[in-house]
Amino acid sequence: MTFKVFRRHMALLVATFLCATPALAEPVTVTDDEDRELRLEQTAQRIVSLAPHITEVVFAVGAGDRLVGATQYSDYPPEAEDIPRVGGYSRIDLERVLELEPDLVIAWRSGNSGSQIERLRDLGIPVYVSEPRRFEGVASSMRRIAHLAGTEATGDAAAQAFLDRIEALRNEYAQRDPVRVFYQVWEQPLMTINDQHLIAEAIEVCGGSNVFGHLDRLVPRMDREAVIEADPEVIIGGGMGEDRPDWVRAWERWEDLTAVQRDNLFFIAPSLLQRHTPRIAEGTALMCEELERARLRRPGQ
Repeated sequence: MTFKVFRRHMALLVATFLCATPALAEPVTVTDDEDRELRLEQTAQRIVSLAPHITEVVFAVGAGDRLVGATQYSDYPPEAEDIPRVGGYSRIDLERVLELEPDLVIAWRSGNSGSQIERLRDLGIPVYVSEPRRFEGVASSMRRIAHLAGTEATGDAAAQAFLDRIEALRNEYAQRDPVRVFYQVWEQPLMTINDQHLIAEAIEVCGGSNVFGHLDRLVPRMDREAVIEADPEVIIGGGMGEDRPDWVRAWERWEDLTAVQRDNLFFIAPSLLQRHTPRIAEGTALMCEELERARLRRPGQ
C-alpha cells in the first residue's frame, strides 16, 4: 500500500468514525421566572410537569414526547392523559417524581408548594419555575422551555403565532368604547383577579376595564356586596368546568345589576383563560366577541 493510498484510507476511517459518533452534548442555560439561572448539561430528555398548563405548553413547543410525569387534570392535548401522574399541583408526590428520574422539573410558582420545589432542588433535580403574568411572558416561557428541550424551532414558531394572534385582537378591539368587566374565578369563596393577572391583559386587549383591577392581591377574595356596588356592565365566569356556566347564571337573582338587565352574563371555558398557555389567545378572542356583544346591547345602539 502506497503512503498516498494509506493516507486516503485513514482519512476515510476518520470520517466514518466522526459520522457514526454523536456530537458531544452542549449545556443549555436559561433564567426562569424567579430570576434563577438554570443550567442543564444537555437538553432535557425526561421532563416532569407540575401543573396542567405547563404540560400543555411542553406539548405546544414540540417536547410532549419528553414528558414522563404530570399532575392531575393535565388533559390537553388528549395525549397528555396517558402521562403518569405525580399528584395534584398543590401537593406533589415527591417519591413518585424521584422514581421517574427526571432531568428537568417545570414548576408553577403560585400553584405549587414552595417547600416542595426547594426539596426537589435539594435532591439535585433541576427545577425551572414558570409564572408568566403577561402575554409576552407566556411567549417567553414557551421559548425558554423549548430551549431547555432542544425544540427551539417549534417553540419559536408557536410563540410568535401566539403573539401575532394577540396583536391582531389588540389592534381590532383595544381602542373601542370601554366595557366594565367583573371576572369571576371562583364561587366559594368568591374570587376575582387584579390588573397584574394574565386574564386582566385579555380584558384590556378586548377594550375592557377590570372593575377590581386596583386591588393589591393577584386573586382577591370578594364579598357579593362589593360586586353589586361596582355594578359591572359585564360578568364573565370560568372556574366551574368546561361546560358549566352555573356560577354566572346565579347572578340573575340580582336584577338591578346592569350586567343582568342587559343579559351580559357570559361563560368562557376556564381552560381557555385560566391556563397560562397559547390557548389563552382563543379565550381572549371569545372574550372580545362577548364584550362587543355587550356594546351592541347598550341603550340607543
